[in-house]
Amino acid sequence: MLEIDEQIGSIERLRELLPTEGFTNTFLKVRDRLNDVAQKFIEHAPFVVVATKASEGLIDVSPKGDPAGFVEVYDDKTLIIPDRLGNHRVDGFHNLLEDPNVALLFIVPGHGDTLRIAGKARIVRDAAISKRHAINGKEPLLALVIDVEEAFMHCSKSFIRSRLWHPDHWPERKSAPTLAEWVIATVDREQTLDEVQEDHTADEGARLY
Repeated sequence: MLEIDEQIGSIERLRELLPTEGFTNTFLKVRDRLNDVAQKFIEHAPFVVVATKASEGLIDVSPKGDPAGFVEVYDDKTLIIPDRLGNHRVDGFHNLLEDPNVALLFIVPGHGDTLRIAGKARIVRDAAISKRHAINGKEPLLALVIDVEEAFMHCSKSFIRSRLWHPDHWPERKSAPTLAEWVIATVDREQTLDEVQEDHTADEGARLY
């Protein structure tokens, strides 16, 4: 069992270690709607991470990506995220049917700052929304409608520390494990690693939209 010096068990102790003094802007920058800055950031973002929570407490974090601006700013309190083809696990959708609370993290490649949004989400099927978000003639079957309750931008320290946008610090691509390797390690199936990788590559080429 992991041995630790101290487990933080109260807000008072947490704030003793991490005081609020000197961080006024951090707490004043939060808004309950999307201002012009937030809307412009979303227009430039090709990638958003969506967090949801199941009734038993497990958290799901799901990446969503499309051409920049794929998340529609319907108005300053409403976002629309089209749902593209995936693996049909729909963990996030399951969670939202139990708990509508959702959190979003918008990322712009090469940009250090991020945009954080929290609110309530609805799973919808709407002909007009699907038509607006069609790509290559393929319309999404479903979409998420987010009712924004909180929005603020986050500083770039994590990107600076990780050097995420610096290719000279990226690891060799082949050094990191792949999804195919995960399948071979966890799923009982009569396929070789190369065969599983071929399936995934074919899926990526044929089922983007």
